[in-house]
Amino acid sequence: MIQAKDHSTGLLFDCWDHIGPKRRKLLDRSWAGVFRTFLLHELPIGRIIRHFKESMGRPSKELYAMTGAMILQQMFDLSDEETQRALAFNLDWHYALDITDESDASTYVSERTLRNYRRIILDEHLAPILFDTFTDRLLKEFGVDVSTQRLDSTHIQSNMRKLGRVRLFATTIRKFLRKLSRFHPDVFAGTVSKELADRYLAKSSDSCFSRVKPSEVSRTLEQVGADLHDLIAGFAAHAAISTLPEYQMLERVLREQCTVSGSGADAKVAVNPPGTVSPDSLQNPSDPDAGYDAHKGQGYQAQFMEAYQTGERNPEVPNLITHVEVEPADKHDSPALIPALDATASRKCGPARVVCDTHYGGDDNLLNAANKGVDVIAPTAGPAPEGEITLAHFSVERETGHITACPEGHAPFSMRTTTKNRLVAAFTHKTCRTCPRQKDCPVILEKKAAYLRYTLPALRCACRRVRENTPEFREAFRWRAGIEGTNSQVKRMTGAGRLRVRGMESVRLAVTLKALGINIFRCARALAARLRLAADAFSRFTERFSHRRPRGVNLSLRIGYLFQILWPFSPYARFVA
Repeated sequence: MIQAKDHSTGLLFDCWDHIGPKRRKLLDRSWAGVFRTFLLHELPIGRIIRHFKESMGRPSKELYAMTGAMILQQMFDLSDEETQRALAFNLDWHYALDITDESDASTYVSERTLRNYRRIILDEHLAPILFDTFTDRLLKEFGVDVSTQRLDSTHIQSNMRKLGRVRLFATTIRKFLRKLSRFHPDVFAGTVSKELADRYLAKSSDSCFSRVKPSEVSRTLEQVGADLHDLIAGFAAHAAISTLPEYQMLERVLREQCTVSGSGADAKVAVNPPGTVSPDSLQNPSDPDAGYDAHKGQGYQAQFMEAYQTGERNPEVPNLITHVEVEPADKHDSPALIPALDATASRKCGPARVVCDTHYGGDDNLLNAANKGVDVIAPTAGPAPEGEITLAHFSVERETGHITACPEGHAPFSMRTTTKNRLVAAFTHKTCRTCPRQKDCPVILEKKAAYLRYTLPALRCACRRVRENTPEFREAFRWRAGIEGTNSQVKRMTGAGRLRVRGMESVRLAVTLKALGINIFRCARALAARLRLAADAFSRFTERFSHRRPRGVNLSLRIGYLFQILWPFSPYARFVA
């Protein structure tokens, strides 16, 4: 049986009058009021309903409340046990999820039920849908200007242990042997030697491998590498075992970490030097999707793009995160810009200007963004040229990129394009040898003429460097620093720095819902500021006429009576007692 309330239709009687006007005001001005008013009825429970049957099974939990609880769990970084208690006793959660009665059927859920609903959300890929739907609603309700946005990435750690190479080999072998002994005990007993089983399955084996002396690391790696190769070769012909995920991890570790020479009994395994291992190699068999970044370490990275205000900050309008994407830590930031622009443009919240750091400011990204009508503000990578004269000082045709004149006003006598798409401008010897700025000029004197060889990306890069020295660029780029505060806030308020889950799908669900939680917190703060300003304006309005007494009646009283009549029709009546 399916249970789902109709949250779109108002009730004749308010079920929350019993808590008192002052506590109700606190709820309305908090994140709970934002969630209940703007988001609760937008939950896509149509994707949840198809996992239940109307005529079979016990009654489901109220689907709006359970789906919303998944968001609140990530907002407050709660375990399943803590979420269970919050649903049972927390008045904020009851108000946000519109749980109107105190019965066990409405307020109690088991941890298994929470896991089942989380699995449904993962299977339906609802995390991006929840984020996009709710963020678009908040952008509209709070009048957020999305024309200027900023983009950056931040490192995310999943719930996995950091392993060195010795422990990586040993842990991968141990997981395979445990799976083999559990599901194929006969094959395990007849194939795996007692010495090998004791080495990796004994209780003390983990501590032995974790306490290897630095001088013995190479020898230990050779031993575990040989054991790894022997297990792979021994079960390669066994169809049922060679398809196990744990066996495929053995193959992956051997392929990424070792070099095998020879075959059969003459095969030799050599462990690759650390600097030659790819960053996308396996970091932990418990989390095969994680990557490695040389600067930040193992795990994932999240790309956040947010709309921001320029000039004096208006507290009634929040800065909201408009796009979230999660990827392994080994991925470069550069490919993330265009997908972020496409994703926001498809939701009608795309920016006209994006501010980001050097990694996103490649020439291809700027060209593609310009074709979409987006101005990318990002510094140019690499050191600036040492000479005083650069390509930017030459006069150039905008359409073709051909040079029409040098900084001294001399035109080249020929322009041509090589087979490698390089452009060559040729000047006469007489023109360049008599030039007073010859030492600072990039034109090179050769036998036949003086040549300037360049490419269109190099020309655009030089023009960008000139733009970076302007006050307009510095004023626009200084707002990029605000995204660092957003990255810190996501980690500090929602626990995104170290998650309770591992695996790409679970990490993406957690990070996306945590970013949505930040948007809800910011909207609650903006709503509270908006209502305070409205209350202050009304107070000043009534005080203005308090000293006047026309015909013996205080005008402020008349205004108060009129206000009591018209207030129920005001859009703020729901939030101000």
